[in-house]
Amino acid sequence: MAKLRKPRTSAVDPAAAAAAAAARLPWHPPAPPVPTALLISLAALLVRVLVSVGPYSGQGAAPKFGDYEAQRHWMELTLHLPTSDWYRNTSDNDLAYWGLDYPPLSAYQSLLHGSLVNASLPDAVALRSSRGYESPESKLLLRWTVLSSDLLVFFPAALWFVWAYMKGGIDVSGEERREGWTWLLAMILISPCLVLIDHGHFQYNCISLGLTLGAIAGVLSRNELIAASLFTLAINHKQMSLYFAPAFFGHLLGKCLKRKYPIVEVMKLGFMVLGTLALVWWPFLHSYQAALQVIYRLAPFERGIYEDYVANFWCSTSVIIKWKRLFAIKPLKLMSLSATILAFLPSFVQQVKSPSNLGFLYSLMNCSFSFYLFSYQVHEKSILLPLLPASLLALREPQMYGWFVYFALFSMYPLICRDQLLLQYIAMLGLFFLIYYSPGGNQGKRLKVSCGAKVVLSLPFLCSLVLNISYLQIEPPKRYPFLFDALIMFICFSQFVILTLYTNYKQWMLDTHSRSIGVKKDL
Repeated sequence: MAKLRKPRTSAVDPAAAAAAAAARLPWHPPAPPVPTALLISLAALLVRVLVSVGPYSGQGAAPKFGDYEAQRHWMELTLHLPTSDWYRNTSDNDLAYWGLDYPPLSAYQSLLHGSLVNASLPDAVALRSSRGYESPESKLLLRWTVLSSDLLVFFPAALWFVWAYMKGGIDVSGEERREGWTWLLAMILISPCLVLIDHGHFQYNCISLGLTLGAIAGVLSRNELIAASLFTLAINHKQMSLYFAPAFFGHLLGKCLKRKYPIVEVMKLGFMVLGTLALVWWPFLHSYQAALQVIYRLAPFERGIYEDYVANFWCSTSVIIKWKRLFAIKPLKLMSLSATILAFLPSFVQQVKSPSNLGFLYSLMNCSFSFYLFSYQVHEKSILLPLLPASLLALREPQMYGWFVYFALFSMYPLICRDQLLLQYIAMLGLFFLIYYSPGGNQGKRLKVSCGAKVVLSLPFLCSLVLNISYLQIEPPKRYPFLFDALIMFICFSQFVILTLYTNYKQWMLDTHSRSIGVKKDL
């Protein structure tokens, strides 16, 4: 008997150990998940490197250049000036020339990157004399600061989110666990708009969006305190992260109210938020005036209710109603605030009433869309904010996400052309849809749409194709020099309104679906 047991034990043990190891993973792919995730991440990094070879915002366009010069200038200021002068107009800090207008965490990031650039190329960040500094070496160094930020913040957050999503943060089928996670990770990491704006145009949206994504992963994995801290950091990197605030507040409040000690739960989150705020703002808390100066710089109301031809409500309707001529800044602020609150209120109420992880993702998209469409001082790059939760819903709403990505990218077409990133635009759009139609994501998720609705939906798509060519090849009438910009704006605005109505409807339908099948909320 002893002789019979030995071969059976030695034969079974390796297989049993492998099966047990696989069972501990939140997904069951045919290949080991870590190498697969690593390959997707490396591919996403390569795409970013290739895009970064191209031109950047304001390249060679003196005297004010563009966002590239703004970021370089902030490195120069934070490196050489005391903290008290970062947000103040002084002889060394002319606020009219790309004055710092992001929260303190963004300033600390500029200081860190400025120190790294200064160690290799001091001329690029020298006080005063470096204004408008451009060279192949400085471009390489600054591009690497964005790439490293992406790798250190956005990539780990994306991996954490996919792990939390598949582990059970969202109810997914066995097939989605086996195959869908790779597709979802690719959709998040290879987002055309984010890659083109950060690594083409030149910005650091990957940091604030990465911190927000980490906070979302924290919520899905039931680490609410970590989530609260990360989202507070996101707001303190870019104030536009407030677009997501109603969704976070509504979801976490709804969860707290349904627990045994709701007041204690709310207080814990409040202390975490206040502690993080105090840590970030500490250098500016020595006086009321210092803190007020920073806040004043973060709210540039004098710039107007919108910039350029952004596809939101105020700009689109300004063709008929001249908002800037008819109203002063104060009533416009009140009108935009009221419209924004009314737009996100249904989504907010739904999450307070019936918090769920899937509803939270819909709420993130709906609230950020409300701010994009109705808030004060919106620019075209703000579409990156609703795009983030849309990418997280890609497995649930593949058609919606593909449609949204196309028109979000199209809404930035004039900006892309100004930056001379047309080749990168075409390449990123082609690569995205090549991955989008690959197996694992949108299979078996077709929407039931009537033939008439398909014809109506195809019209804006066909118009966009025509405008893509017309914008480059046809000179607009002298009387209407921005005719094509306005047409792009109208088309994209119409699609964004349809999308936000659809996702608000889907969020509210979650309650009906949950009641019909008796689903327990994610508390």
